[in-house]
Amino acid sequence: MAARCVQHWHAGGRKSPAQRQDQGKIRVIPQGRLRAGPCPDQGPTHRPDISSGGPPTCKEPCPAVSTRISGAPTFSARDLAQVAVFAALIIALGLPGTINIGTSGVPITLQTLGVMIAGALLGPRKGVLAVLTVIALGLALPVLAGGRTSLTSLSSATAGFLIGWIPTVALIGWLTVKLLPRYNVIVGTAINLLGGIVVLYAFGIAGMMIRADLTFAKALSLNVTFLPGDAIKAVVAAAVAAQVHRAYPALLTGRAASRATASTPAPDAA
Repeated sequence: MAARCVQHWHAGGRKSPAQRQDQGKIRVIPQGRLRAGPCPDQGPTHRPDISSGGPPTCKEPCPAVSTRISGAPTFSARDLAQVAVFAALIIALGLPGTINIGTSGVPITLQTLGVMIAGALLGPRKGVLAVLTVIALGLALPVLAGGRTSLTSLSSATAGFLIGWIPTVALIGWLTVKLLPRYNVIVGTAINLLGGIVVLYAFGIAGMMIRADLTFAKALSLNVTFLPGDAIKAVVAAAVAAQVHRAYPALLTGRAASRATASTPAPDAA
């Protein structure tokens, strides 16, 4: 299938029809000027056809066209290392065990603190990936508090809370990115309360209603006992995040800033 050869079409900052048509779908790296000669990167047999009057087409794929989808999530080695560290942190916070209060069947653990910290420090994408890593490992290993696996949790009254980790870390991470670079403990605590109590409890109560066959009122009343501890976790997570963001202000915004700087054209010399 012939590929559009946009390598020799770009001149003076003007976009080719192929670029305008495919904008937002593929990333094109144009270079050179429009000409009818062979593409220098492909050798003498790679000659663009301009007989149609439109953009040149080539019998071979043009090296200037990238098939990478714009906006597709990518993770660097540093990102993956951070994900691994916070997945390990969430698992480590489950080592002290659990505290069972009442008859709800849902224990108090420190792992929700790790979820809040992951969202506040990693942002939504890496935070979600860290939580998914823990859940995936839990399918085969007892990585959850109390020596439980993900399958054990999903088959009990705690199913909603485990699933709720995902939207919780995503919301905390997303709102934290919006808050930066001026992160402070008060607003950070409010974000953690919104994600770690409102969102997490919504999923947790739904799980208790399904798995424990409880009414909404009963499930809600059983969760009241968790409020003081989770409120303290929200404050602690915000305090930790504030210190880290103060020490590393570009932890979440540095890459975006560097991309913006790199994409800004240099001013022409007078």
